[in-house]
Amino acid sequence: MAQAQTVAVDVESEADIVTARVRTKAVAEAIGFNYMDQTRIATAVSELARNAFQYAGKGKVRISPIDIGSEHGIEIVVEDHGPGIKDLESAMKGGYSTSRGLGMGLSGSRKLMDEFEIKTRIGEGTVVRIRKWM
Repeated sequence: MAQAQTVAVDVESEADIVTARVRTKAVAEAIGFNYMDQTRIATAVSELARNAFQYAGKGKVRISPIDIGSEHGIEIVVEDHGPGIKDLESAMKGGYSTSRGLGMGLSGSRKLMDEFEIKTRIGEGTVVRIRKWM
């Protein structure tokens, strides 16, 4: 298994969303995730990065290998300083969107990952932490 390092991507454009996806997949591969899991993880990150860009104008993605006890995996934190999510309960349901999107960003990402945590404050922004274990 290759040594994976923490990677950070500033998301300020559509191209940065792609960069976050590509770098996430590379870290997942270095950790030892199989191709399907690499794709699931990268897809979740792509959705969350898109949300940060779309709703906050910019955000930051941090991708890190994690080891807790005998567990090995990947942790991604997507953070923005946008308006926050007014109706988090509805936003977590598939199909909810305040834009013209499919509304699968949050709920879809949660389904793809093993752990999903979200903190949001109106007027301050949103932080989403996701993890996938080997």
